Amino acid sequence: MSTGKHPYGRSRPMTEPKGQIVSQTANATRTVYSTTSDIVRNLSLVNDEITDTAAKIDEKQVARLAGYVGNTSRIFVAGAGRSGLVLRMAAMRLMHLGLTVHVAGDTTTPAINSGDLLLVASGSGTTSGVVKSAETAAKAGAHIAAFTTNPDSPLAGLADALVIIPAAQKTDHGSTVSNQYAGSLFEQVLFVVTEALFQSLWDNDSQPAEELWLRHANLE
Repeated sequence: MSTGKHPYGRSRPMTEPKGQIVSQTANATRTVYSTTSDIVRNLSLVNDEITDTAAKIDEKQVARLAGYVGNTSRIFVAGAGRSGLVLRMAAMRLMHLGLTVHVAGDTTTPAINSGDLLLVASGSGTTSGVVKSAETAAKAGAHIAAFTTNPDSPLAGLADALVIIPAAQKTDHGSTVSNQYAGSLFEQVLFVVTEALFQSLWDNDSQPAEELWLRHANLE
């Protein structure tokens, strides 16, 4: 029986043929393997880490942020990389709820003004573009709601409503908080929290699902 190397350095027996993905580069061919047992183990890993981390979030912080989201005329979202993609999904759901939402950087996004809300996310709280957006919003008199792992970060210092997600930062490769790569856990829990945020806002709204559905995109 052959053996394969476990992703964390341990060896394990191979009980089934490996699935194979071949990735060619200019100088070499790299083969990446996976088995059913790999997938089962890692589904459990991801699920357990998300559940454990979400359970450690301060619900009062999220409720405070929800108060800002539900009581503002316009919402702007700004994030980089995968965190930015999660915030785009959150922006879509808030739009479905009937709120006016803009994504920073889109060509039709107007200037942020006093009374508006900027919703931002950065695991480190130091992402330059995100911090710059928050500084601009603060100067314009807008409120800032932020998600980060770092309560001592520049982004946290600018926030009127702050939610701390206790996950590893993407550059903390030696972290014992998560066995996943880079900022995956932060981004996953960010998605879960923004989904819970939307669901909570909808719970206290009289609109039926059929009304929200009418706001779904019909130009594809």
